[in-house]
Amino acid sequence: MSESITVEELNLLIEQTYKVEKEFTELKESYTHLQNTVEKVVEFLPNAIWILNDDNTVFLQNSKARELWSLLKLIEYQEDDYEIQFENRSYIVKSSTYKDKMMLSATDITEQKRKENLATMGQMAAHLSHEIRNPIGAISLMSSTLKKRVIPENIPIVEEIQKSVHRIDRIIKATLMFSKGVDAKKESFYFSELKDAMDTSLEYYDHSKEINFIYPQNDFMINGDKDLLEMLFSNFIVNAIDAIEEDDNDEGVIEIKYIEDENYHTFHISDSGVAISDEENLFEAFKSTKLKGNGLGLVLSKQIAQAHGGDVSFLDGDNKTFEIKLSKY
Repeated sequence: MSESITVEELNLLIEQTYKVEKEFTELKESYTHLQNTVEKVVEFLPNAIWILNDDNTVFLQNSKARELWSLLKLIEYQEDDYEIQFENRSYIVKSSTYKDKMMLSATDITEQKRKENLATMGQMAAHLSHEIRNPIGAISLMSSTLKKRVIPENIPIVEEIQKSVHRIDRIIKATLMFSKGVDAKKESFYFSELKDAMDTSLEYYDHSKEINFIYPQNDFMINGDKDLLEMLFSNFIVNAIDAIEEDDNDEGVIEIKYIEDENYHTFHISDSGVAISDEENLFEAFKSTKLKGNGLGLVLSKQIAQAHGGDVSFLDGDNKTFEIKLSKY
């Protein structure tokens, strides 16, 4: 004969059942909360995170990982961290396993590598500047003395030497400035003074075609670093001269228009030379398509404008117009 369950025992059993069910519900809620917290933490991380099942299907990933979905196909599991190139950017890949899950992360180190390369280049540029400027200074001094003594027929040869020395000096200055950064020492001066400085600099740059240079007719005060702004405008004018030299026409036009507003000096620079072939990489360092270029002119020009509270942008592909904005203050 089986033992009967008393009412008290039944109530106790029911009470324990409710208690177990309540604990299970609380445990499930805690697990859900933990899972949501983990997902938010993973989403918050700046690098791409994938957690894969043992069949390589995605168990969990953040939005950065979804953006770099194609990168996942290139990643292989390795015990040690390694670097991978993807769409012109550099990533450090880390991987580990836990039970039936594989965890992968890809961290974009492109900017970090750029800064490291700039630091290295800055040290190298400083060393080369010291090594090159001494003999260049001597050549410049000797050519000035030589120009006074040679027969008239040989003066053009000496002048060509002086122009080459000037170009080398500008390349050294540009490389040093790019690696160390632009530091604008502002003062007030008239645009006509800046134009005179540009004209002096451009005397060292030859061109075979007849070029009409059109500058703003009005004069106005600028608050800026005259040496840096001379380099900025000269970079654009030199590029325009080269574009006109490559063009089929026998002559060309380079025009600088001035637009004034309350807060900025705005300049539009255009020329009649050949079109720009690589607009995407215009402001990328060392990506010049010119035989004479070192790939720093436009990059430095942009940095100089930004050091003056402005910027440089490319406006029109057909008319090939660049806009330079400089803060008035």
